[in-house]
Amino acid sequence: MLLTVFLSVVFCAAISLMLLSAIAFIQDKKFFSSAPKEAQEAVKPREKELFYGARVIGWTLMAFSFLMIAGVGVISIWDGFRSDYTFIQFFLRFVTIFTVYKIYDMICFDYFLLMKYKFFQFYYPEVESVYTGRKYGYNIKSQLLKLLIIFPAASALAAWICSLF
Repeated sequence: MLLTVFLSVVFCAAISLMLLSAIAFIQDKKFFSSAPKEAQEAVKPREKELFYGARVIGWTLMAFSFLMIAGVGVISIWDGFRSDYTFIQFFLRFVTIFTVYKIYDMICFDYFLLMKYKFFQFYYPEVESVYTGRKYGYNIKSQLLKLLIIFPAASALAAWICSLF
C-alpha cells in the first residue's frame, strides 16, 4: 500500500510537470484542447519563445514527465507480478492511483491554479474574461465522469489483463 501511495504522488508530480512544461515553456495552442471552446478561441498563438531555449526546456520536461508516468505503470505492474497480486489487488492499486490523481487535478489544477491563483491567466491574459465569475473550473461533469466511471473501468480492464499473467 505504501508503494501505491508513493506511485500516486509520483504520478501527480509527473502531471504537474507536464502542465508546467506545456503552459509556461512550450506555449503551443494544441496543448489546450481540453480548455473550454471560448478559451481556445481567445488564446493567441505564441510564435516567440518566452525566453531563448524555453521550448527546449519545456520539451525536455515533457519527455521527463512521460518517463515518470511510464515508470509508475511499469513499477506498479512489476511489483504486482512480483507480489502475486490478484485481480482485486491490481484493481485497487490502479484505481487508487487514478483517483488520487483526479482529485489532485480537480483541487489543485482546476480550483487553485486555474481559478484562485490564475496560473493559466498569467501566461495567457487574453483568457481572463472566460474564467471571470466562475467558482470552479469549467469541466466538472467531465471530471466526475472520469473519476466515477472511466478510471474505474480502465483500472478494471488493466487489472484483468494483469491478472491473466
